[in-house]
Amino acid sequence: MNDKVKSVLEKLLRAFETGNVPEAIAITVLPPHHLPSSRWSLTNRLLMIFSGTDDARGFQQWKEVGRRVKKGSKAIYILCPRMQKSDEETDEENRQLIGFIAAPVFRYEDTQGEPLDIPEYDPPRMPPLMEVATQWGIQVRWTGGIGDAYGYFAPKRKEIILCTHEEATFFHELAHAAHEKVMGKLKGGQHWKQEVVAELTAAVLAHLYGKRANDGGAYRYIRGYAEKEDMDAYRACLAVIGDVGQCLNLILSERENLSAAA
Repeated sequence: MNDKVKSVLEKLLRAFETGNVPEAIAITVLPPHHLPSSRWSLTNRLLMIFSGTDDARGFQQWKEVGRRVKKGSKAIYILCPRMQKSDEETDEENRQLIGFIAAPVFRYEDTQGEPLDIPEYDPPRMPPLMEVATQWGIQVRWTGGIGDAYGYFAPKRKEIILCTHEEATFFHELAHAAHEKVMGKLKGGQHWKQEVVAELTAAVLAHLYGKRANDGGAYRYIRGYAEKEDMDAYRACLAVIGDVGQCLNLILSERENLSAAA
């Protein structure tokens, strides 16, 4: 870790120790799609996104918009609630959930026919360090807002999904990818150590390469996970500082190698 990186990291740690950080900058989320899937549960929408598409529909739904499923295409199966009337004798409309059924839907990319107006979510300019993700074989793409998250890293698919153009969010997901390389494998879900590593790494990268740093947002994010472990943001950062250093070294050395080879 060079002196500049150390200086930025130490500055952030001092600010987090005292809590003397600026107000968090609001993050602009890309507008969601107005598609049939907009009414799906968050789990089903994430399943669709991680299947490599922003639009999936049932066979009949595609037919209604003038498109047909290509021969040999494989369906994605989402979970739909199975309801039944709570009182069969009175035939009342009250219905209760009795379980779930798997319903097949198909990706837009697996259909053909009438063109659809597909929104373009890519940023006007790719974020810094994009070349590192490319070198690691990670596909990065942008989509409309999904739930409360700004981005996702899917290790098995080697894919980063972003719901905002904010560079810090890309840095956060890239840090997850670096952390996976350091650890060999990440734990499923949002583990506090992994999230603190990603956010602190991203905060340093934002100072080094980003157009604007969001120290207040990083502090609030880390504090949220730290409090669940009965720690403050500063102590949570100290607990993972070794992993943060390794992630930064991995990302920055990769960038230097790519620059030298260019």
